[in-house]
Amino acid sequence: MHIRDLPYPDPGRPDVRSGPRFLIWLGRNQLGGQIKSALWGLVHMAALVSFPLAIGFGVQAVVDRSGSRLAMAGALMVGLTVLTALGDAMLHRAAVTNWITAAARVQQLLSRKTVELGSALTRKVAAGEVVAVSTGDVEKIGWFVEALSRFTAAAITTVAVCVALVLYQPALGAVVAVGVPALALAVLPLLPRAARRADEQRDKAGRATELASDTVAGLRVLRGIGGEELFLGRYRNASQEVRTAAVRSARMWALIAAVQVALPGLLLIGVVWYGASLAQKGRIDVGELVTVYSAVTFLLFPLRHFEEIAMAYSFSRPSARRAARVLALRRSSSDSAGAPPVDKGEHGEGQETAAPLGGDLYDPTSGMLAPSGLLTAVVCGDPDAAGRLADRLGGHPVHGGPDDGSHGDSDGGGHGRAASALLGGIALDEVPLTAARTAVLVQDKDPVLLSGTLTELLDVPRSGEVSAEKALDAAQCGDVLDALAQASAADTHGADGADGPDPMRTRITERGRSLSGGQRQRLALARSLVTDPEVLVLDEPTSAVDSHTEARIADGVRRLRTGRTTIVFTSSPLLLDRADRVVFVPDGEAVGVGTHRELLGTDPVYRAVVTRETDGEAAARSAGRSTGPAGHSPKGIGRVEEEIEESA
Repeated sequence: MHIRDLPYPDPGRPDVRSGPRFLIWLGRNQLGGQIKSALWGLVHMAALVSFPLAIGFGVQAVVDRSGSRLAMAGALMVGLTVLTALGDAMLHRAAVTNWITAAARVQQLLSRKTVELGSALTRKVAAGEVVAVSTGDVEKIGWFVEALSRFTAAAITTVAVCVALVLYQPALGAVVAVGVPALALAVLPLLPRAARRADEQRDKAGRATELASDTVAGLRVLRGIGGEELFLGRYRNASQEVRTAAVRSARMWALIAAVQVALPGLLLIGVVWYGASLAQKGRIDVGELVTVYSAVTFLLFPLRHFEEIAMAYSFSRPSARRAARVLALRRSSSDSAGAPPVDKGEHGEGQETAAPLGGDLYDPTSGMLAPSGLLTAVVCGDPDAAGRLADRLGGHPVHGGPDDGSHGDSDGGGHGRAASALLGGIALDEVPLTAARTAVLVQDKDPVLLSGTLTELLDVPRSGEVSAEKALDAAQCGDVLDALAQASAADTHGADGADGPDPMRTRITERGRSLSGGQRQRLALARSLVTDPEVLVLDEPTSAVDSHTEARIADGVRRLRTGRTTIVFTSSPLLLDRADRVVFVPDGEAVGVGTHRELLGTDPVYRAVVTRETDGEAAARSAGRSTGPAGHSPKGIGRVEEEIEESA
């Protein structure tokens, strides 16, 4: 695998049963790169380990006053130097390639999982956790993959040197052969504590990242209520906790490094002392002593790789466990963990190219039915319940909620198919993800606008039947275009020559922070409308706009979506009055179906939800008494009727 070949055509199906299994799966998928790196490592270290032999040969040549042998020793050192440089350069190249390709594979898997789960991902795992896994944890996993091949080369070279020393000089070689494994294992008792401290540091860093992400996302609201200092203080405390945990972790790793330096030094002193005594007794030559001494000095180099692999594994194991936990999340119990968005080997090519999905959309958990081709409004009363129902309608059943009736775990276990919506009688979680996404598009209550121009924002997969102009008009984005045109005129790079400023080429900042909440909401609605899916599910699409704009949006959506199935989660009387049918779903169960005016007159619970009627107002109205001044109707009903008549 070469870096130029990234991204992978298919990153594969990871083994997410545990962190170590995930690391083994990564290594197995890069076996060729690991072998290549290990071989270059052996070349590099074999050249290094041969230097003591050349040095000893040269020292003995000086003692014997042999010029020819001294010249041979010099030539050998030059050759070994060239070989060492070549091996080191190629080892670094191969190891870094392993690191980058492993990190790229993990990031592709995480991106694929994000696409697969959609908005359901942040309901299963915190957004800060996802960010931490896709940044810091990916780096640590790549570090272990990179260090593994160098450690393999170091371990093979160390064993070979110990065996060679035993054969070359049995007395000193036996001391080295016993001492080196003891040095390598000496740090093992310290590793569990170091790993715990590293985990503590990472957990605190993840919480700080999540706090920072939440603060930035809510900065506009914080400024409005004067809460910047409060959250700044919280983040300052969290960052200090991260610093303290990092210092504690660094102290432990410094202790491990000190042990790795001190113990080899003691071994070297012991070998020199024992070797000098043997040389005085005439049992070994001076050249042999220098050779053994140089070999032991060389062994300090691969021993550093033992320390590094211990650190890399201690850091990467919890990181791999967290990555595996995210990758193990599933759309539903019927999918395999970590399955790709479209698996043609499982679903078959014929199913992928079959006729598009269509028909009535039905949620068996709540009993909510949206007939094909109609505008259906859904009133839940509970925003969280509405969000869970919207996820199910999009083929992402969320288990464990109070309204879903399941008892599965957080990753999608439990009732599986029963929790998935049916489109034309077909369970959405039983079809390839691309087919489900093409048929049903869900826009949640807090859609995200990515940075870029308006043209890029609306450049999404679409049927081609709805133009960007029609979508923007239906979403009532005229004032948004005017504001973007002014911004384009103010920017010298945004002018469009003689034709004037072009709002479609004006850049929108990250998450649309330069726009108001209502403007962001309408642009997100236009983006959803331009895709023209068979079924469009909108969760509170007009909560941030005024009543007059809301009425025009309702008419525009109804007109543009004629013949298509549209479901709107809302409690706004203006939207409800324009729907073909309204489904009332309190407590996770559909209990009323009809038009808005019919339900207002027949269902008091529905009326209380959509009119925000209090218990006292309901009691007064049922008793035939007005709660306001004489001649006025009850507060909630009067406001609803006025809005409906005015917009009509």
